[in-house]
Amino acid sequence: MRIMHFAGGGDIGGAKTHIISLGQELAREHAFRLVSFRRGPFAEEAREAGLQVDDVENAWNLPACLRVALRAVDEFRPELIHCHGAKANIMGVIVSRLRHIPVCTTVHSDPTRDYMGAPFKQALFGSINSWALKRMNYYMAVAGGMEQSLIRRGVNPQQIFVVYNGLDFSEATDQYRDKPPDEPIVVGIAARLTPIKNIPLLLRAFAKAAARNPLLRLRIAGSGEDEQELRRLAGSLGIDDCAAFVGWVSDMPGFFRGVDINVLTSLSETFPYSLLEGAYEHCAAVASSVGGIPELIRHGDTGFLFQPHEEDKLADYIYRLSVDSKLRRTLAENLFRRAREEFSLAKMRQVQEKAYALMLERSSRLGRRGAVICGAYGRGNAGDEAILQAIVGQLRQIDAAMPLTVLSRNKLDTRLKNKTNAIYIFNIPAFIRELRRARIFINGGGSLIQDVTSSRSLYFYLFTLWAARLAGCRVIMYGCGIGPVRHKINQKLAAAVLNKNVEIITVRDSNSILVLEKIGAQRPLIRLSADPTVTIGEAPAEAIADALEREGVPRDLPLIGFCLRNWPGLRHPEYLAQAAEYAWQRYGLHAVFLPIELPRDLDAAAKVTALLACPYSACRNRHEVEELIGILGSMKLVVGMRLHSLIFATLGGAPVIGVSYDIKVDSFIYDIGSKACIPLQELSPENLCHEIDLAAKNNFRQDAAAREALRRGERINIDSVRELLGEEVS
Repeated sequence: MRIMHFAGGGDIGGAKTHIISLGQELAREHAFRLVSFRRGPFAEEAREAGLQVDDVENAWNLPACLRVALRAVDEFRPELIHCHGAKANIMGVIVSRLRHIPVCTTVHSDPTRDYMGAPFKQALFGSINSWALKRMNYYMAVAGGMEQSLIRRGVNPQQIFVVYNGLDFSEATDQYRDKPPDEPIVVGIAARLTPIKNIPLLLRAFAKAAARNPLLRLRIAGSGEDEQELRRLAGSLGIDDCAAFVGWVSDMPGFFRGVDINVLTSLSETFPYSLLEGAYEHCAAVASSVGGIPELIRHGDTGFLFQPHEEDKLADYIYRLSVDSKLRRTLAENLFRRAREEFSLAKMRQVQEKAYALMLERSSRLGRRGAVICGAYGRGNAGDEAILQAIVGQLRQIDAAMPLTVLSRNKLDTRLKNKTNAIYIFNIPAFIRELRRARIFINGGGSLIQDVTSSRSLYFYLFTLWAARLAGCRVIMYGCGIGPVRHKINQKLAAAVLNKNVEIITVRDSNSILVLEKIGAQRPLIRLSADPTVTIGEAPAEAIADALEREGVPRDLPLIGFCLRNWPGLRHPEYLAQAAEYAWQRYGLHAVFLPIELPRDLDAAAKVTALLACPYSACRNRHEVEELIGILGSMKLVVGMRLHSLIFATLGGAPVIGVSYDIKVDSFIYDIGSKACIPLQELSPENLCHEIDLAAKNNFRQDAAAREALRRGERINIDSVRELLGEEVS
């Protein structure tokens, strides 16, 4: 690849380290050139690092800046321009338009907080930078938190790539520096002395900690407009004899070798290099929980986190680390290992190269591309959200560069969770525009073709199928459930639309095939597959344990799960309460009520728990799909009304009892080779307790064939999409 970077040229600290170290790594295997819009230390240091650099003598001469940039571009002919900072962003956008080259920018900090404390610069340069940012083709976020911030500001998630800062750990040593107990404990911070770094909080917290431990010392590396005010504050706090302002430090490894506790108090950060530099030298870390910091600092494991206003908490963490050498060493070593494994310079280069390749691939494509996905998304139902997550993951297996647009009731939530574009489901003009750009329309999972909830929803989803075909898209219904369709006129309408507009229907259960045959849908290719969610794995064991702890679920007791939903036919919550009591008294099973759709499922659980005398746990939090699979899989038995509670439990390895309010529940239980299903109208304490006894006789083991049956059809969905896209089917 031929990559050109633009930089403002006044870059210092983490931004300077990022640009130069990334440039060095890229130059190993690619053609690389850097344009600095200011002549000075940054450009000289980049040259000393072996980079080819063009610079501008007068940074304020914008025509000269543009001439240098255009001349460098015309000589070098880059495939992509990558910008850093406000001036570079402006120049990058202009050059991109003049030379038709894709342009991206790394967002090193929160743009709304740039120039904090300098109102004139914030108004002038901040406004110009905002103009340029809106016209970028792509964005590099140096932390997941910055990615989410950009999405909240309206940036299409598919234009954003997360590339964490990386440090060269190739020469790092595993040796920790033990200190004699009577030596001073040094707290250090490396930061610009500006309002955004929140240094006054550190001074006040340090003063409180030092009052408890006279061996504490503070070293502040950095310069900035707040220095004199901070010196006065240190004096007024009585710590000027143990707090040293050491000025700007170029030898950061040397600075951190003299530090025991690395502190960062920023109000806003992306992913600060100073924490990696401290980790390299085996410093324990205490940092504000902002931006991407929690992605490196795991509270209590690789360091301590606090909120930017929590002065007393910061003071306590500093004091605890100063008096507990074992804790200080444990946190420092854990942080060192995590930083070396996950945030190395080599890993940063690999991720950046992959991002560049995707940008160039997307920019080179012409004509219709991508997919539009429609379903019951953005309503808080974990099952439907899991379907979407699985479909998105499967489509990205086919083509990582494929643009995806989702119809959702909550487009921001969908964008944040799935990193796709999203439009409001009933915004018909936007829907039509997206269809005209797409190659394929996916009616995505769930039971959308049914008239039990209402005929209106059936008509809407049929309309989307008709509109997609009319717009020239290939059309597939993907891992879905069909029916019931009760009204004759709806059966005829559904058959007519499906026969004329849909090419392939993959269904998740055998009953759906019978419904399609009954209504007369015969022209589409119909294939028995599986629910899309079967491709999702469970969360790591520690994440599952944390989720159960947050819900107050005891970990020393065997569990029975209840996943209920509000439904007109659920008239006897006392039957479920009696079953929970029986499971506790007979088998010692602690009842856990876990909602799949929040907040709607909470009422159903509350009606049952109000009648219980035995211990129970009522979960109230929203969990990721992987956590739900792990939580339900950790139970001895799961009683579920919600279809996806039964699917998740089966994926996790737990036996299930279905309480059927809909034929899809019966069909699922039948398809996994089980008979443990009670129709809602036949629900009784005797039936429930009988099924619990049967599960106990099998030692609460899942039938080995259940998961196999569930996963058997998983490839049929993705292969059917490949077929419509003209891709090779595996």
